[in-house]
Amino acid sequence: MAGGEPAKRRVSTDRRRAAVLGHPIAHSLSPVLHQAAYQALGLDGWTYQALDTTQEQLAARVHALDESWAGLSVTMPLKVAIAGLLHHVEPLAEAVGAVNTVLVQPGRVLTLVGANTDVHGLVAALGEGLVGRTPGRAVVLGGGATAASALAALAQLGQPGTSLLVRSVARAGATVRAASRMGVTVRPEPIDGRLERWTGADTVVSTLPPRAADPLATALVERGEPVTGVLLDCAYDPRPTALGAAWHSLGGTVVGGERMLLHQAVEQVRLMTGLQPPVAAMAEALVAELVRREAPPAG
Repeated sequence: MAGGEPAKRRVSTDRRRAAVLGHPIAHSLSPVLHQAAYQALGLDGWTYQALDTTQEQLAARVHALDESWAGLSVTMPLKVAIAGLLHHVEPLAEAVGAVNTVLVQPGRVLTLVGANTDVHGLVAALGEGLVGRTPGRAVVLGGGATAASALAALAQLGQPGTSLLVRSVARAGATVRAASRMGVTVRPEPIDGRLERWTGADTVVSTLPPRAADPLATALVERGEPVTGVLLDCAYDPRPTALGAAWHSLGGTVVGGERMLLHQAVEQVRLMTGLQPPVAAMAEALVAELVRREAPPAG
C-alpha cells in the first residue's frame, strides 16, 4: 500500500456461527484462535464457541445446523464418527479417515462438507523445521488418527520412507488402512526397544498423547547420544514437552505442537470465511493464551 499505511480493518456485520465439538472440550484453544482471526478480519458479527459433545450427542448437534452456521471444528473423540453424518467428505479426509472440519454450505439444500486441515497444519509446522533440509527417513510415533494425518503430511513433503512405531500394534489397523488408501506402505512396530530405530531419523513426528512420551524422553537423556533430525511433538502441554526438551538438549531441531494447532486453524478460518487468514494475529493470541495458562495461580 502506498506510503506504507496499514491496511484498513474491514468491518462486517454479517452474523455467522462456528464452534468446536469434542469431549472434553474446556481446554480447547480453538476459540482463542478463531476469535482472534474474526477480530483481525473485522468479522464483528461472527461468534465461535466450544460445545462439549459426546458421541451420543453428535447426531443431534449436526442435525441442528442451519444457514446461520459457517462451520465446525471437530476434535476427539468425534473425528471418525462425524463423517457418516455429512453429505460429502473431501478425498483427503476420506483417505486419512478423520474429519476435523465441517463446512456448512447454504443453498436450496443445506450441504455439510467434511474436510481435514490437520494435514495442512502438519505440513506447515514441519516446513518451519525442515527449512534448508533435504527430506529423508521419517518416523511417526503413535498409531491414532493424528498419526494417519502425519503419514499424509510426510508423503506431501516427499519423505521417501516412513516408519510407524506404536504402543499397541493390535490397535493400529485403522492407521495402516488409511496409509494404504494414500499409497503409503507401513508396518507398525512396537515403540518399546532400541532408541536408534527412531532417533536417527531425519524427521520424527510424535502423535502420542500429552506426557505419554515422557519415558522416551528419559531414555533419550540417559543415553546421551546426539540427534540431528527435526522433531514435531504434536503435544504442547506442558510447553516444551519432556520429549521436545530432551531432543533439543541433544542437538536436534524441535517444532512445538502449538505450531500445528495454529496452522490447522488458519486453514479452517480460510475455508469457513473465504478470507486470507491473519496468521500473525492468530499466532500472537495463541502464545498469549498459552503463557496465561502456564502462569502459576495468583496468591
